[in-house]
Amino acid sequence: MKIAIFGASGRIGSRIVNEALNRGHSVTAIVRHPENYTGEKPHLKVAKGDLFNSQDVEAAVFDHDAVVSAYNYTHGATPSTIAEIAVPLLNGLKQGHVKRLVIVGGAGSLEVSPGVQLVDTPTFPEAYKPAALAQRDALKIYQKEKEIEWTYISPAAEIGPGERTGHFKTDTNKLITDENGHSFISFEDFAVAVIDEIMTPHYIRERFTVGY
Repeated sequence: MKIAIFGASGRIGSRIVNEALNRGHSVTAIVRHPENYTGEKPHLKVAKGDLFNSQDVEAAVFDHDAVVSAYNYTHGATPSTIAEIAVPLLNGLKQGHVKRLVIVGGAGSLEVSPGVQLVDTPTFPEAYKPAALAQRDALKIYQKEKEIEWTYISPAAEIGPGERTGHFKTDTNKLITDENGHSFISFEDFAVAVIDEIMTPHYIRERFTVGY
């Protein structure tokens, strides 16, 4: 498949690029500063793209089978941009005639008990709350979309470097925890879940989450 990946230079995006390439797909890494992107590999193309501009999105994704948005705000941007990119991203895909979109989401809107989301619990870190709330707002925008075949993938409460095992649990809206109440997924296994969903879709126009 031909897969376009926004945010390809980030901690999650770079793992998704590698996972896709290792499975034999052709990848376009779409970044803000292509001149700074390192790591030339077979079947990898690097392109410049601005997620806030639907025409930029259209040009970047044209003739691709699927698109991954691994955008995360950096360099002085505000967390609200996580939600602000949703509409130009969706419009750009429509203009580029690409139907399939996978969004790297957040864990804050996952339920820890019926009707109670992680971001609304008293122990949720204040430093992460603006981004979590922006991710929740973005999810609401995607949930209204009826044309693009989107999937929003939430990580566990914690995500970081680790092993690629290919083994993890999935759920739709419930935070996944282990027997000790710990919620974690490695960047590497999260990337596996993203490419799995592109290759064999199970959650069209749905959110799901992965964890151990």
